[in-house]
Amino acid sequence: MEPEQIEALFTREDGQFVFARWGRPIAPVVFGVQEETLEVVKGALEAVTALAGHKMAETDMELGSNLMVFFFSEWSELLDVTGMERLVPDLATLVGKLTKVDANQYRFFRFDEQGAIKACFVFLRMDEHLSEIPAQTLALSQIVQSYLLWSDTAFKDQSPLAIAGDNTILRPDVAGLIRAAYDPVMPAAANDSSHALRLFARMQAGEVQ
Repeated sequence: MEPEQIEALFTREDGQFVFARWGRPIAPVVFGVQEETLEVVKGALEAVTALAGHKMAETDMELGSNLMVFFFSEWSELLDVTGMERLVPDLATLVGKLTKVDANQYRFFRFDEQGAIKACFVFLRMDEHLSEIPAQTLALSQIVQSYLLWSDTAFKDQSPLAIAGDNTILRPDVAGLIRAAYDPVMPAAANDSSHALRLFARMQAGEVQ
């Protein structure tokens, strides 16, 4: 992965470069799935956490759970969830927009004073398309996209995942980028595109080791 490719992954459609990683341990909770799917999501989260060298926790001191994953059938169901309006501002307007464009997924992030991720809410409307995706593939894809503040166009043309035999895995270049992003010497947030060069250098250093 070249520096310009890294830069593109964190450059939003409006041209703004925004990078952020989690600044605290991740305390997850999953709603709307059966136990076997819950275990798949947990396994994907544990795998990416180990890759990043980050940490998980039972609870977050401020929020209780800071990574919430919701599975549901219709966007309107979110309006009936007690307390959701406090988590996601202007929820009714958002639900209207997502319904209008027939979206099947949405991620909403919150940040701390340093700009690091402190919470992420993942919403998955299980339409025909998402329902056809194997649980392991869907879970890994969503966790990867929740682990960094990727651009809103980052994976439109190419998935962060790859097929290896009978298994779906994280693309090696994306895995290397996540490891570099969570290197302790790197800042948790950045708004300058030169950060892509630093990420590239860390990826190169990791390959040499």
